[in-house]
This record gives sequence, C-alpha cells and structure tokens, in this order.
Amino acid sequence: MEQHDSWASVPSRKRKLQEEDEGMLSFCMDELNQDLLEGVLSWLPTSSFFRLRSVCKRWKSVADSASFKLACSEIPSRDPWFFMVDPHINKWTIFDSAERRWNKLNHPPLLQQSSNSDSMPVAASGGLVCFRNESGDLIVCNPVTGSCRQLPPAYAATENKSLHAIAMSTCFKSQQSYKLVLVYGELPKLSCKVYNSSNNCWEEEMLLKRKVDDSQELESNDDNAVYFLSKAGNVVATDMQRSPSKQYSSIMTIKDEEEITYFLSSSGTIVACNLTRKCFFEYPRLLPVFYEYSIDVVECRGEMLVVLLSEFFGSASLRVWRFDEDIRSWHQIAAMPPAMSHEFYGKKVDINCVGAGDQIFICLNSAEFFSYILCDLRNNDWVELPKCFMNGEAVEFMSAFSFEPRIEASV
Repeated sequence: MEQHDSWASVPSRKRKLQEEDEGMLSFCMDELNQDLLEGVLSWLPTSSFFRLRSVCKRWKSVADSASFKLACSEIPSRDPWFFMVDPHINKWTIFDSAERRWNKLNHPPLLQQSSNSDSMPVAASGGLVCFRNESGDLIVCNPVTGSCRQLPPAYAATENKSLHAIAMSTCFKSQQSYKLVLVYGELPKLSCKVYNSSNNCWEEEMLLKRKVDDSQELESNDDNAVYFLSKAGNVVATDMQRSPSKQYSSIMTIKDEEEITYFLSSSGTIVACNLTRKCFFEYPRLLPVFYEYSIDVVECRGEMLVVLLSEFFGSASLRVWRFDEDIRSWHQIAAMPPAMSHEFYGKKVDINCVGAGDQIFICLNSAEFFSYILCDLRNNDWVELPKCFMNGEAVEFMSAFSFEPRIEASV
C-alpha cells in the first residue's frame, strides 16, 4: 500500500511539470525586442536563412536587416558547405556538412548572363566563392545571398603568361575584406598580382625569386614529362593535366605573419609562394615520379596538407601528409582504412580534395565509378557520403570548394 501511495504521487508531479511546460510554450517570440530576436535567430544554421522570410513579416524584415547581418558576423564559425562543381547543371549544388544533405541554390543574375554562363569556380574563402569565365574575368559571389561583383581586370601583366594559381583569403576579423592572388609565369620565373577588396584595385606586380633548400635535391622538372592519371583513366607520359575546376586551384595560409600560397606545378611538385618574402620554393616529392598516383593540396586549420592516392603491393592507399619543417620531410597524419581504399586499386582513380577545419572533402573519379568521402582528421574517421540524385540519376561531380555559409559576407 505504501508503494502504491508513492507511485500515486508521481502523476501530480507530472501534471505540475506539464503546467510549467505549457507556461514555457505560451511564451511568444514576438515578445522579444528586435535586438534579442536577431541575436537568437543568428545562431540558427545558415540553411534556415531561406526559411526565415516565409515565417512572418517580422522575420522577413529580420533576414533583410543590416543589424541581423551584424549579429551573424559575431558567430565564431559555421559548419562548412561544399560547393560542388558541374558546369552542366543549371543550379548550384552544395553539400551541407551540418545537416549532412545536398541542397540546390539558384544562379545569381550576374552569372546567368551569356558572357558569364560558362564561369567556373576557381577559389573560395570565408563566405565567398570566386568564379572565372573564359575571358579571364573574375567574379566574387556570396552563394547564400546571391550577391555578386565583377572585379576590375588585372591589366596586361598576366596576358600571354601561363596562369598557375588563383588563391583567395578572407580577413579573419571581418567578412568585409578579402584578397585574391594570381601566380603566373614560367618556372623558374614566377610573378604574382594581388587584388585587395578594401581599395578595389590590383597591387603592383610582384616578382618571386626562387629559394633553394640545401637539404633537398633540386630537380629540373620544369620541362620534363611525368606520369599522371588522366580523367579517362589512362596513364599518360606528359605534363600533369587537371580538370578545369582545379586547373588554378591553390590554397593560402598565414604562418608567422607570412602569407604563403601553395599550388601544384604541371610536373606534380608542390610550389610554395611566400608573398611576404617575395620568394618561392618547391617541396620534395612524396613519391618517385614513376609511381602512378593522384595528389592534391588542401588547407586545414591554417596548415598545408597533401592528400595522396597511390598503389603498392596489390592494393591502393589514400593518405594525408604534413611536411615537418624540423626534419625537412613528409609525415603521415591520417590514412583511409585499407578495406575502403582497396576498392580503388587498378581503377585509375583521380582525386580532387578541399579542406575545411578538421575535415577534408574528397571527390574520387574514374571511368568505372565515382564517390565522395569526408575525412575527419581529429579521429581519422572516413565516411562515404550519399550520392546526389537529380531526376532519379546520381550526379557525378569532379571537385568541390569549401566555404562558410555566411549571409553577412560582402563582395
């Protein structure tokens, strides 16, 4: 009987909790003042930005207000979106790493113009993505809001010269300022030009001197052919060719207050251009040139890393490497489980990668299959992502660019 009494008291407490919950639920968001409402909404995932306008008139006004963008700018970081590259689709496709799903975005009017309809993404940083059309014009866009801006031309300095890399960086303290770096010329004579959005102009051309490290052997790779994996899956003895979306792909880091741009040369070596010291140097190869492999450079947490796919002893290996400055050699920091990487053996797979925080998004393509892998470097976790379907068919993307979905990012 005592036990029955003790259980009988539970419903009364439950009713009391229900009454308290009902009191909480009766609280209306309309009771918040404008600043507090904007502060609350700024913490929502960016994907909800598109739904704010349809909730009510007040929320629509919040989405359009400058003070709401200011509140959003105070959020330290956003889970990255991966901007997928496919010029044949009339809508942009992104992978939302927060919600783990594919989304579609409309092309903004500027990029719908006939002169820009062939534009390809070439760089990304912060909340912005940079596009380049066939004429060489550069357009900076915020994919979330659709705001775009065509940059002034780089003038004659880059004409009739091989363009190697287009890198982009955003001011860490503000989404209102960014830089674009063009690296061009013929090894060993390289030059660069820097666009600064704060003054809307290109700086003077900068000549880069070659720096040779005594601890490494300097190879004459400038004119030598190397073996690489073509998009058709054939091993070809010629210069390294990359897909149009990755042709000028590069990364930027800031180390000891020095800005450094990294890119892959036509022979497959990693070139680092120190913009602060006005010099460049080449890293030693991870593998001998005669090995069949696919390689890409990524930036994670302000550090340059290399993703390398190779074949050894009847199996394929996909690994992530960091260069140890102290011992002047490469050090492995992560590796795909052999059970996953063995699937790539003998299939002539090409990899295109992009880094974001502790994550690396990897596009794997061959004549036989395609796949998307998300690697978490914190715990060496490798996850194959679901395919993106359109009209009932899986869409193949050759590469991706990562950016933070920020509505306050200004072009």
